[in-house]
Amino acid sequence: MSPDKKPQMMKPLTAADKLGIYLPAAPEEFRNSPITRADLDRLRTDPPAWLTELRRTGPFPRDVTARKLGVSNSGLARAGVSDALTADEIATLLADPPEWLVRERENYEAVQRENERVKTKEAERRAATNRPAKNRFRAD
Repeated sequence: MSPDKKPQMMKPLTAADKLGIYLPAAPEEFRNSPITRADLDRLRTDPPAWLTELRRTGPFPRDVTARKLGVSNSGLARAGVSDALTADEIATLLADPPEWLVRERENYEAVQRENERVKTKEAERRAATNRPAKNRFRAD
């Protein structure tokens, strides 16, 4: 980087999102100061103890919680889960799933199967024609 260029900064919320952590659970110095891309890269390659612990035990942000439970973000909202969950809370839910979790997991799996079916059908349709796929570079 040239000396006249300033390092690109990001808000703590953006950095937390990129790291997959729940911002309110991060240390105060992380929450209250902008982070450079170099700082973010350092956190990714050599995470401090607090980051390793947050990634292991939580609390986790909504998207990570949904992925660990095998449901969508919307499924969590429909179930009224608004708080960030820890690894122990997620394990408890998975060990003895409540009715809403069973229903949402089934719904999520059905949506995933349908998406895969549509994707396969589209690939078969494209293979049956001589048209190249859209937005793809074709090397002849």
